[in-house]
Amino acid sequence: MVAGLGLGLLAAAVMAGTAQVPRETLAQANAALQAGEADKALSLLAAAPQSGEGAAAAQNLECRVRFTLEEWRAAAQSCEEAVRLDGANSDYHMWLGRVLGEEADRASFLTAFSLGKRVCREFEEAVRLDPRNADALADLGEFYKDAPGIVGGGMDKAEGVAAQLDKVNEAQADELRAHIAEAGKDYAAAEREFKQAIAVSAHPAFQWSSLASFYRRRQRWNDMEWAVRNCAAAAARDRHAGVALYNGASVLTQSHRDPELAARMLEDYLAGASKTEEGPAFVAHVWLARLKEQLGDPAGAQQERTEALELASEYRPAKEASN
Repeated sequence: MVAGLGLGLLAAAVMAGTAQVPRETLAQANAALQAGEADKALSLLAAAPQSGEGAAAAQNLECRVRFTLEEWRAAAQSCEEAVRLDGANSDYHMWLGRVLGEEADRASFLTAFSLGKRVCREFEEAVRLDPRNADALADLGEFYKDAPGIVGGGMDKAEGVAAQLDKVNEAQADELRAHIAEAGKDYAAAEREFKQAIAVSAHPAFQWSSLASFYRRRQRWNDMEWAVRNCAAAAARDRHAGVALYNGASVLTQSHRDPELAARMLEDYLAGASKTEEGPAFVAHVWLARLKEQLGDPAGAQQERTEALELASEYRPAKEASN
């Protein structure tokens, strides 16, 4: 009995040492995340080993699913674990910085101060590990633009990041310069930079939605609607830019303008093949439900809420809307 027990423990130890997350599981979970199937993604990841090859990638995926669900603390825990398991991955540090930033936005002053310094460190580490990570550079530049100097921010630092970003993604660099100009209340320069980003972008639908957001903030409603229409037209020509429809619909929804166009853009996004985690499908369904209520289609609104909950049963806004 003792000998048998010893062999069983040895076999378990060997299996634990060689545990790994199957690549197929990671691929399926990522596909579910991009499709907005949060429940499916979490179910796949829940069955994955917590250590061994692929565990860091699984933790990062769970972090990103929780991010779409707006579960910031749970997302941070998973992102922290991904970084602990693989501290040399630039994207893992970037995602941890993003989640901590969301926590900081909702925290008390003292907690936000501490989190802000951590956000700075994570974005800086992401860029140090991969100086050509355009998304990490853009995040770092936005942080420097918005954050006070006491936690590491500064406009001069943001401008330096824009110069770095020029060598990697010119459109994102122009957008960052637009946001820097806007923060400095140089609105004419900001508009020029947003338009320059459109001119140089390989996927201008995204930059059209950014220009629309700028016009919304300036309360230039006619210009905003013009930019949203251009966003929709550009997205129709670019199979990689479907999420720009989600972004443009968001601009209209936030400004309470043209609900019919916003609803069409969301419907086109949901019907397309280029859904991504940047525009979670279950969030799009919740927005579309609200728009259909406004447009006098309560049955259609209820169907959208049902579809949202089928994708993400724990998404709080969907649950509240259904109730």
